Amino acid sequence: MNPGRTYALLVTLDAGYLKQLAVMLKSILNVEPRVNLDVYILHKKLRPEHFDKVLFAIGGARVRFLPIAIDDDSLSGAPTTKRYPLEMYYRLLASRYLPIDLDRVLYLDPDVVVIHPLAELYDYPLGELAFVGCSHVTRGMRNLNAIRLGMSKTAPYINSGILLMNLRVLRRIVDPKMIYDFIRKNKAVLALPDQDVLSALYGDRSVLVDSLRFNLSDRYLRLANLRRSFKEPKLDLEWVKKHGVIIHYCGRNKPWKPDYVGELDVFWNETVKTVDFSAWEV
Repeated sequence: MNPGRTYALLVTLDAGYLKQLAVMLKSILNVEPRVNLDVYILHKKLRPEHFDKVLFAIGGARVRFLPIAIDDDSLSGAPTTKRYPLEMYYRLLASRYLPIDLDRVLYLDPDVVVIHPLAELYDYPLGELAFVGCSHVTRGMRNLNAIRLGMSKTAPYINSGILLMNLRVLRRIVDPKMIYDFIRKNKAVLALPDQDVLSALYGDRSVLVDSLRFNLSDRYLRLANLRRSFKEPKLDLEWVKKHGVIIHYCGRNKPWKPDYVGELDVFWNETVKTVDFSAWEV
């Protein structure tokens, strides 16, 4: 570890997403040469050799893995189905598992690439906010979500893939029983269960930052350009390279798959070249 600052990151994943985790972490190391990473991993079945494999691939002298294995018994009472596996609750209940002296943590889905420093997001003044996140929904869809979920029309609908979490506040307000009861009561109308729960229960304690900068997907980039007037210049790759911070390959459109469609894969491809996967191929 170097004498620079340290970010506390949170991820939840299984062994199938270790390659994506390596690329995500390497992208941060590439753009922030004086930053250390404390990476808390909520998981069920990962082993020490999995973490060693990732560290070797990224040259992880500035990365410290802090895995936290979740015992299913700790989630007894949580309603589960094929659509609501126990893993869904890891992110919602993260404040119960993370160290008590940790005040903030930045949750990142492993299918992201970071192209500029994270400090602007990581250092967002939290006060009594629970979450800082992004949203990919229009105002009209936000109103429909408010009706569907019984939430305030002024509360944001939050994408759960990138979240700055105020653990100090979340330890006070997160109640597992409230989450379980909400899911049981509303299971017929839940579309994206963890996002629905997060937005319905904690949206009024959350704030949004610019999705074009901090949670940019190919789909959201296309929609943003469609909404721009003919007088406004389109947002192209040069704009993204200058202003973007986090590229999120959410949904089924993944740059490591042969059917990928889009232009943001350039950032994934550039980062992959800096990761040493030689030990993974044997």
